[in-house]
Amino acid sequence: MFDFSGRRAVVMGGSRGIGRAIALGLAQAGARVAICARGQASLDATRAELGEGAFAAPCDLADAADIARFIPKAAAALGGIDTLVNNASGFGSEDDEEGWAASFQVDIMAIVRASHAAEPFLAEAAPRLQGGSSIVNVSSISALRAAARSLPYGAAKAAVDHYTMSQARVLGRKQIRVNGVAPGSIEFPGGRWEERRLEGSPVYQSVLASMPQGRLGVPEEVADVVLFLASPAARWVTGQTLAVDGGQLLGL
Repeated sequence: MFDFSGRRAVVMGGSRGIGRAIALGLAQAGARVAICARGQASLDATRAELGEGAFAAPCDLADAADIARFIPKAAAALGGIDTLVNNASGFGSEDDEEGWAASFQVDIMAIVRASHAAEPFLAEAAPRLQGGSSIVNVSSISALRAAARSLPYGAAKAAVDHYTMSQARVLGRKQIRVNGVAPGSIEFPGGRWEERRLEGSPVYQSVLASMPQGRLGVPEEVADVVLFLASPAARWVTGQTLAVDGGQLLGL
């Protein structure tokens, strides 16, 4: 649906699930893609799928120094950065110090740090791109309602939505658009929702029952919206976070 030929994209947390689908979607649309993640095996597997010209390196997104090292390496490998996708989560579910620390460091600060590191490259690329360069932040519908099962996660994602709006306001003068996607419950091999289904979790059945279309989403359905937001088709869209949930919020 979109042509990213000649564009350079960095996907943080791009080795599995939604991040992998976004990276593959960008590559299939013609972009050169760089990804990072902590798990070496999944990183290597996705790097192979991305094909020639892709770049992959390990990066702990809770570590500021790791992010500061990765972004310039990715820019050097790709020859610049036109699109940054911030896709990672510490999945802080427990309302305790550990849960809040994980959500703060990964869900919030990894986005801040990666965006700061990529900004000079995005600003340099923007004038030659129709619609400018772009950042897409991956949030969650947990930001849009009370999240009783995961207080830190929901609060962190709400902060991401607010930061997305503020980034768009600040970076617009540099021709950098900033938008977000808020996925609902997305199922993929090895992911949390698959684990719950296989365990026969009542939480899975409850969520499934709330879905208007009778199923959970898949990563590619989120990736398609990310590609739209990063493409010239969304050149007059900035500061928005789009729910990609198959109507899940309607049933809650």
